[in-house]
Amino acid sequence: MANVEMLTNGQFQAVYNVLSLALAAMGATTIFLLVVQARVLPRYRVAVVVSAMVCLIAAYHYFRIFNSFSDAYVAIEAGAPGVQDSYQLVKGVGFNEGYRYVDWLLTVPLLLFETIAVLALPRAVRSSLLWKLIPASALMIILGFPGEITNEIAPKAVWGALSTIPFIYILYVLFVELSRAAKSQPNQVGKELAGLRWLLLATWGVYPISYMFPMFGLDGADSFVYRQIGYSVADVLAKCLFGLLIYKIARIKSFDDDPAFEAQETKDIPVKKADASA
Repeated sequence: MANVEMLTNGQFQAVYNVLSLALAAMGATTIFLLVVQARVLPRYRVAVVVSAMVCLIAAYHYFRIFNSFSDAYVAIEAGAPGVQDSYQLVKGVGFNEGYRYVDWLLTVPLLLFETIAVLALPRAVRSSLLWKLIPASALMIILGFPGEITNEIAPKAVWGALSTIPFIYILYVLFVELSRAAKSQPNQVGKELAGLRWLLLATWGVYPISYMFPMFGLDGADSFVYRQIGYSVADVLAKCLFGLLIYKIARIKSFDDDPAFEAQETKDIPVKKADASA
């Protein structure tokens, strides 16, 4: 997709700030998940560590996106000296949106992997689900990229339709096949798993909506800003909040598997009384 030539000061600041927010959220969640991964049983730590990896990969790409956006536009002073009224695209530089697709190509399969890993399903069931989900997720991202970078409506519609096929298949596996495989999970885990799936559906739904903006005649600076905000907020929810829910499920599973571990983790810490002679 061609870069927008001009942004108002408000539009530039909105994109700048949401990219900064996403970068901070990804970095902070990475640190948190790495610190708390020891608070679950070893068999569930892989899922928590992979969640941290997802946020770390996203943090790196948001760092690149943030720098690319900052370098792509230069402030134009209007009126009084020092008053920045608008930002113009620097010729020969451009804003590189491709970083998002590289990020998604790496993180979307990992998101699905951690969803399966945290449930500790039998090996055969786990392998079957992963062999269905991971190739489909990679194919979904790869097929969507040509449509993202074209300005022509017909090719965009074709690539968008092709990308939708693996997307629907992923939803089928998550909502139908995974439901069958997870029937033996504790009730609370079943509720959290349902939340994970609906969170993925809600956040992933932002991407095709933004993708289709030009097909609905929504283009220009406003469309660019809405797309960047939508992508960034959806990424934070689909990676940071998703990772925290994975950690919550890992805790529930750990407590269900080992009552002694639960007692150790939830026991009250005695409060030291102040020395009366002090």
